[in-house]
Formats: sequence, structure tokens, C-alpha cells
Amino acid sequence: MTRSELIAETAITLLAEVGMRGLTHRAVDQAAGLPPGSTSNLARTRAALLELTLTRLTTLEREVFAAFMDVGDDPVTLIAAALQKQLQDGRRTLARFELALEATRRPELRRIYDRTGVQFRDPAVALVTALGSADPVRHGRQLIAYAEGVTFDALAGAGEIPSFENLRRGIEEFLRGMLSTDTQAGSRTDPDKADREAAEPTPKA
Repeated sequence: MTRSELIAETAITLLAEVGMRGLTHRAVDQAAGLPPGSTSNLARTRAALLELTLTRLTTLEREVFAAFMDVGDDPVTLIAAALQKQLQDGRRTLARFELALEATRRPELRRIYDRTGVQFRDPAVALVTALGSADPVRHGRQLIAYAEGVTFDALAGAGEIPSFENLRRGIEEFLRGMLSTDTQAGSRTDPDKADREAAEPTPKA
């Protein structure tokens, strides 16, 4: 592990354990067992330290969610496995929650957060496209929102860590409900059908 990776990994752990207020250059040096000033030499400002941490976190999470790209296998099982791995290492997810909240107050961090988020949205869009979604961009965002809700409820909310089978069943039900809604509404074959029918005069009895 390089010094840059060590500093970023230590920052991730500090964010998860003590929150944003506890993340300082000195705290990272101490927790990583580095000489004083080591973190400052690599990331001089707090903004630079946050960017370094978010970049490392994105790399780690991208490795976990690389399963999204393999749509040849059962997608429900792949998503459930990726979510389970995220929940098993709650440290990374809690750190990401901290960074997401901080990004609402720091425009420079928001830009980085949004840019890295594309790396997760695109595979989700590809996955629902392969499943036959009529609106893959919207459905891809909904899939990520569902996954985020599950992780937040389990790690920061009032829920508990779900079993793999519960994860799999929940994802299967979510995808079935989301994709079947389009089919039932007729949007997959003729999205303008409802408008035309509404405009047609009602036959007299």
C-alpha cells in the first residue's frame, strides 16, 4: 500500500468512527502511525484531504460494484452480493455518508462527488436496460436509490443487517415491481396510447 493509499484509508476509518469533525491532518498522522506533517505534505488543505479520501473510497466501491457490469449472470444475485459486501464493510459506507453530507456544504466536493457518482449510475442503467427497461435512466437511478436506502437503513437507520436471502428477495421484488409497471401501463409498446384514448369521444349509449 502506498503512503497516499494509507492516508486515504486511515481517513476513511476516522470518518466512520469519529465523523467529519474528527478528521484532521494530525489525527490521520497519529492513526496511521506516520511522522507529524506527513498528511499535510500530501494534502495541504482540508479540501485536498477530503478529495483524496473520496477518490480512494470511489476506487474501493467501484471494485465492489464491478459486478453490475456482468449482466450475463443473474442480476439479482449479483446486486445482492454487492450489497452484502458493502454491508459487511460498513466502514466505507458510513464514511461515504459523511462525505455526502459534507458535499452539500462544499461545492468543490459536490462536483467531485457528482462526477464519481456517474461510475455507479452507468452500470445500473446498463443492467436495467438488459432486463428490458423502457426507461433505463430513470430505472437505473431508482435502483441505486433502493440500494442506498437499504444500506442506510441497515447501517445508520433503525433497521438491521439483512441476510443474503432477504437482500436477494427484496431486490427481486423491487425489480419485478418497477419493470412490470411499465408493461402494465403500455409504455413499452405505445407510450402515447393513454393520451390518444383520453382524447377520443365517448360513444353514445
